[in-house]
Amino acid sequence: MRVGVFLIAAGFPGMAPGEVLSNTVEAVVAAERAGFDDAWIAEHHFMSYGVCPSATTLAAVALGRTTRIGLGTAVSVLSTGHPVALAEQAAILHHVSGGRFHLGVGRGGPWVDLEVFGTGLDRFESGFAESLDLLCAALGGDSVSADGDFFRFREVPFVPAVRMSPAVACTSAGSVRLAADRGLPMLLGMHIDDEEKAAMLGDYRARASARGGNASVEPDAQGHVAAVVGHVADSTAQAVDELKDSLPRWLGPGLAGYRPVDGRPPPQRDIAKYVDMLCRIHPVGSPEHCVETIRGTVARTGLRHLILMVEGCGTHAGTLENIARLGAQVLPALRAL
Repeated sequence: MRVGVFLIAAGFPGMAPGEVLSNTVEAVVAAERAGFDDAWIAEHHFMSYGVCPSATTLAAVALGRTTRIGLGTAVSVLSTGHPVALAEQAAILHHVSGGRFHLGVGRGGPWVDLEVFGTGLDRFESGFAESLDLLCAALGGDSVSADGDFFRFREVPFVPAVRMSPAVACTSAGSVRLAADRGLPMLLGMHIDDEEKAAMLGDYRARASARGGNASVEPDAQGHVAAVVGHVADSTAQAVDELKDSLPRWLGPGLAGYRPVDGRPPPQRDIAKYVDMLCRIHPVGSPEHCVETIRGTVARTGLRHLILMVEGCGTHAGTLENIARLGAQVLPALRAL
């Protein structure tokens, strides 16, 4: 069983973005001290939901501040950048960290980012598979070239050469098929429950089997990773009350920051219902409740790698306390799973 932390670099009201970024690195150091296996950093642009615009850059800083813990991106967005440039960054971090870096990538969304970075809506709507294949080619060979719809260039050496595979954020049947077809592990979000996670894992196995893969391979062998909210308190009621007080102050303005690049309506979510769901389906509660909830997730899904979103209380001191308590009061009981 692998257990990590998931850091969104959440911009709670009253917190300056630079302060949040510095605190995020300190949270990684605290997670290493608490015994977590890895820390995964999110990437967002032009919004307070997450104030880290380059997950690889912040991972590099955190790698330099730590010695054991793994660092991952959850995720680096492929639709707004060049896959080979991202592969170069991943290769650097892999080599200088002794293999502690893990690259997670995603399609992103139809947001204004596409306009700002000049990649356009077409890259989001129809270019993800090509971007992913080019990324994998760069990360798996000594040279790379492209002759596709979005990328065309002559063969060049890939320096520094590396052998690593990305994990892929999967939020739809199409992305599950894409990951399964390429034999890449999935990153599953905290917005879905155990039943939905299990269904996606089943679809992945079925797709891999239909394409000649091994249907008996368990999800943990594929390296799938799932994000969940993790918040511990003296009692479950206290933990739930704390998150119901803090999360809406972040999620309300944060989710409103998703600005579509075209004329489609922005996403809408009932914040109170969403927070209630997060508290209900994830390890939010007493240490005993958190352990039992995670055991239930493992039993229902077969997942063996979870990353806990630990910033929910909305303060840096509270995040560090949450990490320390999870490490001392929850992690030891999970090591036997």
